[in-house]
Order: sequence, then C-alpha cells, then structure tokens
Amino acid sequence: MKEECKARMLRIHVGENDEWENRPLYEAIVAKCKELGMAGAIVYKGLEGYGSGARIRDSGVLSLDAPIMLSIIDTEEQIERFLPQLDAMVGEGLIAMSCVEIIRYSKDTSAMRPDDYPIG
Repeated sequence: MKEECKARMLRIHVGENDEWENRPLYEAIVAKCKELGMAGAIVYKGLEGYGSGARIRDSGVLSLDAPIMLSIIDTEEQIERFLPQLDAMVGEGLIAMSCVEIIRYSKDTSAMRPDDYPIG
C-alpha cells in the first residue's frame, strides 16, 4: 500500500557525550518519542562535524564525542507536542524543522492472515 501526505521533520544535532538524566541524550530522545506514540525516530552517528562552538567533533578511535543527528518525522501536531520536551532535554545543540512530503509504503493488512504478522 502506498500513502502520500504532508508531515514535519525534525533533525536534532547533538554530541555523543550529551546526557539527559544520566543516560545518553539521543537514547532519552528516542525513548520520549516512543512514550509519546510518535511515528518513529532514527539516530545517525557522524564521522566528523562542528557547530556554533567551532569545536570539531569526530568519531576517531580516541574520541568519545562524535556528532549525533536524530531524524524524526511525524504530523505537525505530534511535532508541536514534542517540542516542549526537547526544550527541556537539549542543553546544547541545534534543531532544524522542515515541512516535508512523505511517501509511506506498507503492507495492505486487510489482506493479511494472522500468521503473516511479524512477531514482536
């Protein structure tokens, strides 16, 4: 099944060492997304980058502070509901927000038998 619609995308740029309540910030953000029933979130670990502080972050052997980017795509309402959570969690970083058009492909579940559903 193919579905097309408009949505909002957040790209959250933080460092690998950034924390929220004694856990990696990126893990806390993903957990909060799941708790709020958001469509999904993905975490990318960068090789190298820098931001407004001009400090280069890298993922070298001796580095423990690689650049991290989270991508979250959901409805405008869900993203707006999530932003206050991010305000409380992100102490240093960058959040880019944009309107996007998405195409989502999924199985037509109306034709599926019960044993076709994935376990988990």
